[in-house]
Amino acid sequence: MSDDHSRAVDDANRSRPATEDSYGIPDDENGLLPWGFVGEMLAGDRSYWTTTVRPDGFPHVRPTWGVWVDGAFHCGGGEGTRWVRNLERNDAIVVHREDAEEVVILEGRAERLDEETAGAELLERLEAAYEEKYDVRHGTPFFRVRPDVAFAWSEFPTDATRWTFTDGR
Repeated sequence: MSDDHSRAVDDANRSRPATEDSYGIPDDENGLLPWGFVGEMLAGDRSYWTTTVRPDGFPHVRPTWGVWVDGAFHCGGGEGTRWVRNLERNDAIVVHREDAEEVVILEGRAERLDEETAGAELLERLEAAYEEKYDVRHGTPFFRVRPDVAFAWSEFPTDATRWTFTDGR
């Protein structure tokens, strides 16, 4: 288990999502999913839905590729794309699996990773992960998603789980 993964688990409070009673989410903690479910689902997917915030405040949703490296989700795109330009102004991001049955949602901040902000070893691990998964070299920038909150379930409502992070992610 990597240090980043350990911190994610250690700095998270695992609980039930808060919603109205009609959804039937249990009150107790029996059946909560482990953090490993999040990593397993995100690592196995090919495409993801990402949401950023346009300069006018409206959401911008698009499909993207991504990789799970060092216990965190990473994605990237060209400097001229709308969603990367959005992240330059506002680092808020939401990532959602394509699957609506086995759900993982990350809500948080995107940390830019490039030659000025990240070490060469990390950038090479990200490049290698993209090449293995998509058969292409990606190039910078990458963005590491630092969740403030994460949600997951595979048998809604019985295993609906929320993680809230205390380290500002």
